[in-house]
Amino acid sequence: MTTNASQHTSSPSIPFLPLPETGVRHRMQHWIGGHWLDCDEGAPIASAMLDVEVASLPASIAPMEEAVHAARLHGRSALGQLDFARRGQMLRALAKHLLEHKEILYAWSFHTGATRKDSWIDIEGGIATLSAYAALAASELPSGRILHEGPPIALGKQGHWMGTHILVPREGVAVHINAFNFPVWGLLEKFAPCFLAGMPCVAKPASATAYLSEVLVRLIDASQILPRGSLQLILGPTGDLLDRLCEGDVVTFTGSADTALRLRSHPNILRRSVVFNAEADSLNSAILGPDVEPGTAEWDLMVREVVREMTVKAGQKCTAIRRVMVPRKHLDAMTQALSARLAAVRIGDSRLAEVTMGALASAAQREDVASQIARLRDDCELAFDAGAGASPLGEGLNLGAMMGPVLLRCAQPDAASTLHAVEAFGPVSTLMPYEDLDHALALAARGCGSLVASLYSHNTRDAARAVEAMAAWHGRLAVIDRDAASESTGHGSPLPMLKHGGPGRAGGGEELGGLRAVKSYMQRAAVQASPRIMAAITGEYVRGAPVIDSELHPFRRTFEDLHVGHSLLTHRRTVTEADIVAFGGISGDYFYMHFDEEAARASPFGKRIAHGYFVLSAAAGLFVHPSPGPVLANYGVDTLRFVKPVAIGDTIQARLTCKRKIDKTSRKPGEAAQGVVAWDVQVSNQHGELVASYDILTLVSKREQASAGQTTHPVGSTS
Repeated sequence: MTTNASQHTSSPSIPFLPLPETGVRHRMQHWIGGHWLDCDEGAPIASAMLDVEVASLPASIAPMEEAVHAARLHGRSALGQLDFARRGQMLRALAKHLLEHKEILYAWSFHTGATRKDSWIDIEGGIATLSAYAALAASELPSGRILHEGPPIALGKQGHWMGTHILVPREGVAVHINAFNFPVWGLLEKFAPCFLAGMPCVAKPASATAYLSEVLVRLIDASQILPRGSLQLILGPTGDLLDRLCEGDVVTFTGSADTALRLRSHPNILRRSVVFNAEADSLNSAILGPDVEPGTAEWDLMVREVVREMTVKAGQKCTAIRRVMVPRKHLDAMTQALSARLAAVRIGDSRLAEVTMGALASAAQREDVASQIARLRDDCELAFDAGAGASPLGEGLNLGAMMGPVLLRCAQPDAASTLHAVEAFGPVSTLMPYEDLDHALALAARGCGSLVASLYSHNTRDAARAVEAMAAWHGRLAVIDRDAASESTGHGSPLPMLKHGGPGRAGGGEELGGLRAVKSYMQRAAVQASPRIMAAITGEYVRGAPVIDSELHPFRRTFEDLHVGHSLLTHRRTVTEADIVAFGGISGDYFYMHFDEEAARASPFGKRIAHGYFVLSAAAGLFVHPSPGPVLANYGVDTLRFVKPVAIGDTIQARLTCKRKIDKTSRKPGEAAQGVVAWDVQVSNQHGELVASYDILTLVSKREQASAGQTTHPVGSTS
């Protein structure tokens, strides 16, 4: 069920989703234009954990023309009517809804081969990404549909011709082609910034675990939160989807480098310059610092992290550690330490308390991993192989998808070829020695571009050297030591606020990264206009544009009654020597430029000048309205510049103008209804010259809150 964009109702009862234990195979369906298409049963999908079939793909390919049309006609139109704040509110509501019904997702995630801990990363990590982008909308995005990348630049001497950059949603559809390893997080981490940017999307999950993505979308549909056509789901082959894309569309892909190359080189993608973002599997590295000895904190952290990366999701992570580098003198000790911990890993039915690692996503995936291990054996020897004698725990298991961890070892990594080119996408890592730090960095670079590398060291010099060298070949770098251990998210955890992607083999793309991800679904354009027109376009006050002077002080207006451009020109104040002396006494700032006549005369200014922060304070005294009112608190100053010195005897005056408004939605019952207002402040001297320039940020109550008698504080007080 879906509604139009303006509706937001409580969730209806969740539709029946059959579990495989009932003996019912779930018949998956495409979700196009807000409707589930009733298709015949197609290819069955086996549980990775149990010897049963859990679902079946639709027998027919999704109607791609209909999907693209629904996105362009309905999705784009509905999202275009919503501003950033409203889209963020929808993401927050959707996150809340999914958390309330997460156990449905956990029940299905079990059949992907995941342990409860693995599923937590996928399910609750994905939901947390929705919340992170909802918070981004509330804190960093304006109350509008255009994102302004200011400040404007004066292009003429008189200030009548200006230039700036704006971003608007790309006028197309985003196609998200996802990997099998994270069927929830993978869909949501692409959807969230895309939706926030105002671009509709079509999600295509990998078939092996598509049933979990389909259940996720059924829960999303049941929420009645999203506008029709803003999210659609296609299953199985993509058919002629890529042929139907146009210049304003975007394709994002997560998976193998080979598949990324095939999709990226599709003739229509090249011909129409469709934006293509690839996040490909890579040969990620972990390096033990040259200074680290066995038994130290960093040694133990690396051993634990390597084993975790080999066993979480059965090593099926694009960020998993594939190559482990240690000083040659520690090669044997590290082999023993890793082998001992790997020997304690128990594979099998993840519902059993003693099981610590589940299955690969399918029997086909296990066969692929085994074939890649065979190729790696050209350069490596087996250091530890749980697979040979492992006996999975549990009954009725899909033994074809079960595989224990495998640690390889390469004594001569410089002479190896497959080691730095072949990835076994499972519970497999290769240990190798290095001679010195530069050698380790060179080995890491032989991966030809990776998503992430981690260094385990407490040595600041080595850390700085390693990061500088590796940044050109890795999308993310984690330096893990004893100081960070209590809070570290580890080597392989992409976070919403940090970039996820990497150069070269890793695909060259970028995902997440907070506002960067939102901007990737928007088109940047340079705009040139007069200040008046520029203000109308950006929705922000631009200096030189007309202001709205009124008898009512701007600080007396509630958030709704305040408009961009509302302005106050203050009375004047002449700066005296007594002001400087008093401010020095209060602040303790006796800098020579304010008090030493002879030294100041010898300075470039040629005379004593007022404290910059006195000018700031005096300006606040000029424009602050002291009585209680809608302005609740001042919580920040941005872009502060002291442009010209203010001398004793100079007269200053301030111009306060409402520059930008950001609506803040109450998140809790009874929470004060308010918004954020950014004010442009210009402080000038008696010659009309600008002496100080800055923005102040205030919390301003809304009309209903102010009328209810909200206690207020003058600007400048502590909230």
